[in-house]
Amino acid sequence: MKAELHVDVLEPSEFAAWDRLVASSSQGSPYAMATYLAALSEATGATFRVVAARRGDDLIGGVALFEQTRADGRHVAPRPLLYYTGCVLKDFGTRYPSEQTARTLEVTAALGAFVAACGFRAVTLKHRSTFVDARAFMADGWTVRPGYTYVVPIANLEEAWQRVEQNLRRLIKRCTQDGLVITDDADVETFLRLHHETTTRKGLPAYLPADRFAVFIERLRQAGLCRLYHARLPDGTGVSTQLVLVGCGPVAHTVCAATAPEHLRSGATAFLRWKVFESLNSLGFEANDLTDAALNSVSHFKSQLGGTLELLLICERTAKPSGLGARMRASLAALRER
Repeated sequence: MKAELHVDVLEPSEFAAWDRLVASSSQGSPYAMATYLAALSEATGATFRVVAARRGDDLIGGVALFEQTRADGRHVAPRPLLYYTGCVLKDFGTRYPSEQTARTLEVTAALGAFVAACGFRAVTLKHRSTFVDARAFMADGWTVRPGYTYVVPIANLEEAWQRVEQNLRRLIKRCTQDGLVITDDADVETFLRLHHETTTRKGLPAYLPADRFAVFIERLRQAGLCRLYHARLPDGTGVSTQLVLVGCGPVAHTVCAATAPEHLRSGATAFLRWKVFESLNSLGFEANDLTDAALNSVSHFKSQLGGTLELLLICERTAKPSGLGARMRASLAALRER
């Protein structure tokens, strides 16, 4: 007799088992790992919990909830350095597609119902492109909308090179001839300098305060969850940087990238992107998720690198305000409309 499906919140002592499930699942990513979320929570002052589905003692799926407190309540949502927040399911490996579908629907329905009952003001579950069945969420009243990202296959570097646009290949070759090199090191100061220059130029807030960012990266490095790459001039000056998440399956994730303003047209960014592909390939990775594909110049650049545009599913749920606070907000809104 098949054991009943049970959903609950994992204890910290069970996080290692959760991380193993995430690493083995086709929907997994470093963003979902308890080790990663603990480091991000420490850096941001947020909290997290892992909601898991089990059959007996078998952990068969779950969702890691990164929780932030705002003026109107608790929210679960992506943020800089946290691109994916969706469900992770055990790869059942069943013989029949119908059985896989049935198990997926059962687990996602149970997870969705549990999360909906947690009392969050709003929840956004942003899945990887490998998660393709959100019908259980839709049936339970969640809103489902599309998102996009670019993923570059790098298992075959010769084929990957041919997918890179000719102009970028020319720039990469020129940078190589000019003596640029790639380093994979712990030079957080150069990363923070370039990150600050880039966000300032674009009018964006820093992903984290510099001191917390440095501690966050070091925690990830010690856990084997990230690599810090730099493109350097012959004199050693870093002119482009990338923070890449690793340690979870065959796909690496570029979570943050920056280039010195005076080198934006030099080809240093394309050079570093390609050299990172080569490094990740040597480490056994099959693809690099470049993170996001909004309609802007950065996404166009990602497409020039030979990235495949992939569709992903975003499931959202917003609770209706209730009580005195809700009535006060409604009254203020009515006054503003007069």
